[in-house]
Amino acid sequence: MTLGPLLEAALGAQAACKSADIRCCVIGGLAVQRWGEPRYTADVDLSVLVESGQELRIAQALLARLQPRIADAVTFALRSRIVLAQSPGGIGVDIALAGLPYEVRVMERSSDWDLGANVFLRTCSAEDLLVMKAFAGRDKDWADVTSILERQGRHLDLDLVRRELAPLLAAKEAPGLADEFERRIARTLDH
Repeated sequence: MTLGPLLEAALGAQAACKSADIRCCVIGGLAVQRWGEPRYTADVDLSVLVESGQELRIAQALLARLQPRIADAVTFALRSRIVLAQSPGGIGVDIALAGLPYEVRVMERSSDWDLGANVFLRTCSAEDLLVMKAFAGRDKDWADVTSILERQGRHLDLDLVRRELAPLLAAKEAPGLADEFERRIARTLDH
């Protein structure tokens, strides 16, 4: 079964995490392909759970299994909480070192995406993808929000999205993003 280089890179990163006994899920553009309208994405975004104080161990374990994309990738990971790796085919793999309570809940709500032929890729939920996209608030993120709302519609737990998004936006001091999210819901689901 041929899945294409992006899915192969994601599956390889997932396998690396599993071999190191690290919980992970795909977030970002590849998760949009599951929950929204497929769009071009050039890399794989992954989130891994890291207990406080274990960042060095996790970064080293990941980079022992995945090719680093930059020199001194461990130091960069400790400073930024992002491990910059790449697949054997050169696809970028950005791995967020997650540990906040919300990020733990994202992992708990993640589920397997059945790619066929008994191949599964773990992704965040549609609701958590909405939270992340609304929080980021870039033009492409709003396009993704709209596509997820259109495709998932009434299956979404929007109360959960609002509960998770509100404190994140309060900390970011960006209440306008919540207003934009509500406008997208009204335009997409309330027509």
